[in-house]
Amino acid sequence: MRLAGLAARALALAGDGSRRTLLGITGAPGAGKTTLARALVTALADVPPPGAAPGAWVAHVPMDGFHLADVALRALGRAGRKGAPDTFDAAGYAALLHRLRADDPSVTVWAPQFERDLEQPLAGAIGVPPAARLVVTEGNYLLLDDPAWRPVAAELDEVWFCAPDERLRLDRLVARHVEFGKDPDHAAAWVRDVDGPNAARVAATAGRADLVVTDDVLTGPGPAPGPGRSAGPGQSA
Repeated sequence: MRLAGLAARALALAGDGSRRTLLGITGAPGAGKTTLARALVTALADVPPPGAAPGAWVAHVPMDGFHLADVALRALGRAGRKGAPDTFDAAGYAALLHRLRADDPSVTVWAPQFERDLEQPLAGAIGVPPAARLVVTEGNYLLLDDPAWRPVAAELDEVWFCAPDERLRLDRLVARHVEFGKDPDHAAAWVRDVDGPNAARVAATAGRADLVVTDDVLTGPGPAPGPGRSAGPGQSA
């Protein structure tokens, strides 16, 4: 399935827009979650369900805004494991998703954003207006079978798992660490020793996803999305 097919599935998930729908995208570090989320939002912005406003009807809220700040990680002795499940405010993330699902028509919900240039979270950086009918959220641990993370999956209508070629994922991840300040040797060691165990935990959650998305999904623009699902739960795209 190409991007257009995924956009069609997301559009169908949103239904008639009478209630707010939450779509989760998960996968290991470097799997392309953010790329897919942004592509979906762009593809869907101008094709809202009946009665919804173009543009504002779809929003992107990443999990990464719930990284604990470095000052907290140092105090907890976890700075050398940044990115592990217990280096996020999982309860805070679940609470945000619950607020989004509540769909209060008078409230803009403000979410934090992870600023990669600073490598720190920024509070109140993403506003989700009442007009948003579909919220796309993405992060590593959406399907983690852990008491701290189970409430996250409970708030999501559907979760897709990104499964790119493993060599490509690792190359992307090393390149990202280098881009944001690590030297190549340090980046490769971090990917092996820190990101590696996290990736293994995430990989074990793929079987709980509604859809597995392979890397070729973004190889071309495809036709504009239309109504109707293009793949059923548990299928691969």
